[in-house]
Amino acid sequence: MYTLYYSPGACSVATQVVLHELGQQVKIIDKQHVDDFSAVTPLQAVPVLVDGNKTLTEGAAIILHLLNKHENTMLPENEEAKQQAVQEIMFANATMHPAYGRLFFLTEHISEEKSKQEALNLAASAINTLWEWVENELQNKPFLGGMSPSAADIMLTVYSTWGQYFPVQINIGGHTATMLNAVQVMPSFQKTLQAQRIESAK
Repeated sequence: MYTLYYSPGACSVATQVVLHELGQQVKIIDKQHVDDFSAVTPLQAVPVLVDGNKTLTEGAAIILHLLNKHENTMLPENEEAKQQAVQEIMFANATMHPAYGRLFFLTEHISEEKSKQEALNLAASAINTLWEWVENELQNKPFLGGMSPSAADIMLTVYSTWGQYFPVQINIGGHTATMLNAVQVMPSFQKTLQAQRIESAK
């Protein structure tokens, strides 16, 4: 069984969904319930996955580790398709995730309301450009992974929920909205949300 350290609503949600998609048992621990999380990882960031005697960090690296370890359809065997899948995972992790992260950073570090709103609007514009790319990719297929959800689809779905916390306009195209809704109703996604609600209530 794996052990996953997480924060509610954070990117670690995607890691847990992938674990469930792979049919793996996982014990989840809210980092806020750990007395000294720095003893788990000096970075003090989630997700952290304990796999036997290995402690793994960085969401994309953890997901790729799991996809390479367990049989699945999310990481194709064909080299070209596999490279595309990895590229999309990295887009989600290294491009879309930081774009949303700027919203959190600006909200925390700018106090003057007009300046804050202007900065948030600029950050939202950059996010909308990224969602336009996703929308274009989904013109002829329901998911970035083709006919079934990929790890990147799962990651993007988690990030898409963060826009609601800010006074900005995030534009999601029709094809993208359909993809996000399809991922959100997946049993593995719903199981993850329920498990985190139970753990956070302890």
